[in-house]
Amino acid sequence: MPMRILWFGLIVAFVVTEIGTMNLTSIWFALGSLAAFLCAVFGGSIQWQIVLFVAVSGLTLAFTRPFAKRFLDVPRKATNADRVYSMVGTVVEEINNANATGTVKVGGKLWTARSMTGEVLKAGTYVRPQAIEGVKLIVIPVGSENQNTL
Repeated sequence: MPMRILWFGLIVAFVVTEIGTMNLTSIWFALGSLAAFLCAVFGGSIQWQIVLFVAVSGLTLAFTRPFAKRFLDVPRKATNADRVYSMVGTVVEEINNANATGTVKVGGKLWTARSMTGEVLKAGTYVRPQAIEGVKLIVIPVGSENQNTL
């Protein structure tokens, strides 16, 4: 198989992978493959093709990754709702997933709630939020030793 076909196939594979992930995970290898492909087209030896692939991939990775990471990694901003994850709440209305009922009070606010484990949680049970799905708080029960954290 001519090396041109191999390098062209790698270019396509790396570009498709990059389009699928959009995380700058394989674009450098696509550029390295392009350099090796051009070397093969112009009659370069297999050794030169491999050297170019490694060198171009490594250099583009080394020089562009820190720059790209700085602009692509947008820090996640906490919302007011995120604060409930560190709190303990009390079941105000029995949580019963089968009946789609349940209310908890966390941080002075009432939330519609569902049990993460699926168990029925009686009023007065202490719970810890695990997730937020829409406007519902997904909770798990905690022991009475956490009563003083309300």
